[in-house]
Amino acid sequence: MIAKIGSALIALVAASLPVAAAPFHHPFGEWREYHRDWLAACPDVIDEDASDYYGFSCFASTGSQELNSAGLPAYKLTIFRNRLNGELDLAITVAADGVEADTSGVLKLSFGGGVAESFDFGRDLETRYNTVNQFFIVDPARKAALLDQLKERASLVLTVPLKGGAQPSKDVWLSLRGVTASIDFMAAYARRVAQY
Repeated sequence: MIAKIGSALIALVAASLPVAAAPFHHPFGEWREYHRDWLAACPDVIDEDASDYYGFSCFASTGSQELNSAGLPAYKLTIFRNRLNGELDLAITVAADGVEADTSGVLKLSFGGGVAESFDFGRDLETRYNTVNQFFIVDPARKAALLDQLKERASLVLTVPLKGGAQPSKDVWLSLRGVTASIDFMAAYARRVAQY
């Protein structure tokens, strides 16, 4: 009787443990893996001459629960790994319907219990490639410090100044559960392509 109860308890505990993410090949031509609230992806091909990040980067992101009319997160936080040099980059995407980021304002990232970090659009953030709504952190030291915080925290609140909407800004809660595993996945899959 005790053996049966012990076996049942072991089975119950094993069933309640989180299942490890497994990489899968997506029909879009990417290796993908879910890490809690983050999705990491590495395309099958590296195009060193590409004019956008997709050609030579792996990337991982989490998004808002609010979706836009395309069914995508209205607000997103993305980490990129340059597959050519290994550098990490960090960007915030504002893709909500009917509004756009007010680049005369200040974007803020707040971690629970800490002072919000402010980013000026003209000095601290920039758009790259062919995007108009994806803002990359410019300063390498600030970016590195922020990446460290992302790995240590469970969530953050993104405050985006907006124009075109009813409110002057939007607070967006974003999960950080899965950041470290996503960064590890990108490092592991960065060179898993035919031409390398």
